[in-house]
Amino acid sequence: MTLRAVLFDVDGTLADTEALGHRPAYNRAFRKLGLQMRWGPKLYRRLLKLPGGKERLKHYIEHYRPDLGAEQAEVERDLDAWVAKVHELKSKYFKRRMRNGRVPLRAGIARIMREARQQNLQLAIVTNASLKTLKPVLKYCMGPELAAEIEVIASGEEVAHKKPAPDLYRLAMRRLGVRPAECVALEDSEMGFRAATAAGVPTVITVNSDTLEQDFAGAALVVSSLGEPGAPARALKGELGVLPWVTVETLRRVNATAGAVARAA
Repeated sequence: MTLRAVLFDVDGTLADTEALGHRPAYNRAFRKLGLQMRWGPKLYRRLLKLPGGKERLKHYIEHYRPDLGAEQAEVERDLDAWVAKVHELKSKYFKRRMRNGRVPLRAGIARIMREARQQNLQLAIVTNASLKTLKPVLKYCMGPELAAEIEVIASGEEVAHKKPAPDLYRLAMRRLGVRPAECVALEDSEMGFRAATAAGVPTVITVNSDTLEQDFAGAALVVSSLGEPGAPARALKGELGVLPWVTVETLRRVNATAGAVARAA
């Protein structure tokens, strides 16, 4: 098999949306509602083990039992409705941060997308986020020109089971008309890595401050970022090759190595 498609996670992979976008937006929503609770970096890393924003909110309320003040009666009446309200408010503040340029693309993302399209590779986004949450990333972070290069989007509301289940990757591959052996996934988290691996897709991990300590045993390549001229990447596991950043040839090598291992098995 030859490489035909590159499948991109979003939060933490395309941009540091968790640290720079979602967490501050949650805390802004909490303040707006007069709540005393705040999500710091350490707590948020634990919450990121849950597969989506609404799931994190619900888990936090049920397991951490924060003082909700005037919101307590509403929570007791209908927790799911309250979670939806807070999440909607958070989404408004997240969109505002994206619009204001607070969340840039990570190093190498725009470059690798353009290089891949120049070599006729297909691009897809595979994310636990809803399409509504994704739209500000496409519009303000990526920009319309780069976003137009994405051929397929598989978003969290489209499947019964989000990552770490393989459903989203399988959905994206069906839409692209490709097989796992013809793909490489770009992920930043253990949850995403497990999802891609369960779908049979070889994966490059590009870590960030929230995922640096997670378990990526079995990953072909783990890097500090995709890197680019002026902002080189560091290989934490595996080898980058001649250049100090991930190239399309790096992705082809990861794909070919995974294929060789699969055939030998």
